This record gives sequence, structure tokens and C-alpha cells, in this order.
Amino acid sequence: MDDHPGKSPDHLTINVTHRDDPVFEVTEADAFASARKYPNIVVRGPLFGLAAQRRGERPRWRLMGELDTGFPQMARDELNSHLWFKAKDDTEDRAERRSLLAAVARLETEPVNEVTADGVRYRIVRADEFARIGGGSLEPPRATDPDDDSWDLDAPESSRTKDFVVDHAAAVGLAEGIDRAGLLQLSYTADRFPHDVRADSQRALTTHPGVVLLPTTFRVVERKELSWSMVTGQHATPQAARRALVDHLTRPMPQLPDLPDMPELPAWMKVDEKEQAIHERAAKKFMARRRPNELLVRGRRFEVVRAERVMRIGPDGPERPRPSDTDDYGPSQIHPLMDEEGNITYGT
Repeated sequence: MDDHPGKSPDHLTINVTHRDDPVFEVTEADAFASARKYPNIVVRGPLFGLAAQRRGERPRWRLMGELDTGFPQMARDELNSHLWFKAKDDTEDRAERRSLLAAVARLETEPVNEVTADGVRYRIVRADEFARIGGGSLEPPRATDPDDDSWDLDAPESSRTKDFVVDHAAAVGLAEGIDRAGLLQLSYTADRFPHDVRADSQRALTTHPGVVLLPTTFRVVERKELSWSMVTGQHATPQAARRALVDHLTRPMPQLPDLPDMPELPAWMKVDEKEQAIHERAAKKFMARRRPNELLVRGRRFEVVRAERVMRIGPDGPERPRPSDTDDYGPSQIHPLMDEEGNITYGT
């Protein structure tokens, strides 16, 4: 039975296109080769962030940041601060400020996942992070992934996620179209997930049947005997992840100065100078290579890997947090009170 006669809704449309462009064709070939070498996926879990829908942009949503927090409340707090500072610094209009502060007040007292302020819809959105795996190895960066060669550890990081437009019907290449079709039925099924998590995941296949792939990020992981553990957060390019690994190895936590009556630092906080010298030599050799993705030092194997994120889409846009998505804490007042004139009252 055809539930959608005529043109399919945007959240069900995967619009595949082909461009007569050598770069596009090489990228497509790279994606197909990677899919054959790394045919399976391993899901790490959900990530949360912010999206906004402004007048004239419906049904599309625009991501406001990195979408890299592990708890919905952390994203709500981020939205709280965004709206408070917008009311403080970006408007002189009392009605606009009043609307922004009303949304802040809700976020201070309720675990809400959507508010509207000054005609803009703001939503807490979720995505599942996963990596591709084959032959017992996680997928490393692809040759066609955007990259650079700088080893400046203090260079500011770029972002490919902020301002990304979530548009299910936007044209994509054949490789991404096939990827998305293959992810349509992705859900949590392993016994390691609690029953309510698996039930919510299964329910999302119906409530949010579409999927969009967000810009790829890169992480450094440490390979263990039967698993991997994360060493760094998300990075927009493989080289940024490599720089983060060098930083991790060569910039240990500094020792605090000796102070009277100060207890001795625990062993894990102390810098072993011999160990540090070994790390610095390994980092130097790592940096001498062009775009390396593995580093072995003192029996520890570090790898730069691709981390992908898939967002589920329903008739009203990106999926919000699920009932089984947990928080360590609840909403609270983060900033001082402000009135519609912009006057701030600091508590005692």
C-alpha cells in the first residue's frame, strides 16, 4: 500500500545525483572501496547538540555547534547560555529580549528539548556515533577526506559540523545514498544495552524513519586486546586528530610547585621524565611522517580513526533525545537574572 502517493515527503526522500567532476568521482570510488574493506559498523552511542530553524528555512534545520556532548542536559545548558548571551549582547529590543529570557526561564526549570524564542525554533537533537570496521580494524581516514599538513599544536580548530544544514532531501552521491539506505534500519539490539534503550531505538525506526549522515569527524583511539578506548575528542580533520595525539603525548599535566603542608601528588599525576622523553621521541618520529594514522609507543597502539554520526529524521525534523537517554543532573539557573531592559541582578 502506498502511504505517500505522488511526491514522497522530504524525510523519506533520498535524492541521489551524479556530478561530472573528477574530484566527485574519486571521492565516490574511495567510498565504495572503503565500504568493501570495512563492511560492518560498531555503534558507540548517542551524542547531543543544538539545531535551529529560522523563518524561511523550513523544513530544514541548521546545527549550531559540534554535536559532541554525551548527555541531553549538557546541550540544554549550552542552549540556555546561548539565549542568555543573545539577550544580553545581541539585541536592544525589549520584546525580543523578553522572548529570549522566557525561553531561558523554561530551560532553568524544565528538561525541555525544544523552545521557541523570537520566532526561531531551537531543538536539542541527537545522533548516533559509529565507526566502520573490517578485519578486526576500525576504518582510518580516507585519502579523499579533507585534510592539511600543519603540525602547529596551537592552531585553532575548524568545524564542518557548525552551520551544517540538516536536509534529508538534499542531493547526495550514490555512495552516500547507499550508506543511508543501509542505515535506515539501524537500531540497538545488543544485550549490553538496557531493555528501554533497545525499545526506544526500535520505536525510532517508525517515528523517525529517515536518516542523514553528518560531517565525518576523527578521533584518536588506543587499541586494546579486545577493544578500543578513546584518547581524544572529535576533530574536523585527520591532521587535527594527529595534532591532538602529539599534544597528548608531549604536554603532560604540569607538576604543581611544592607548597608548605601540601600533600604529595598521587603517582598518576606525577611526570615520569624518562617516560616523557620516550613519548617525545615517538611523537617526533610520528610528526616526521606524512599523514600517519598509527603510533606504537611502549607497547601502546594509538590509531586515528573515522567517526561517523547518523541522525534520524521524522516528519518534523531531527530526532530529539529519547526517554531512555540519561542525564547525570537536571536543569538549573546558570546565569544571573536579567530583565527586559537588559538590567542584570547578581544574587548573593
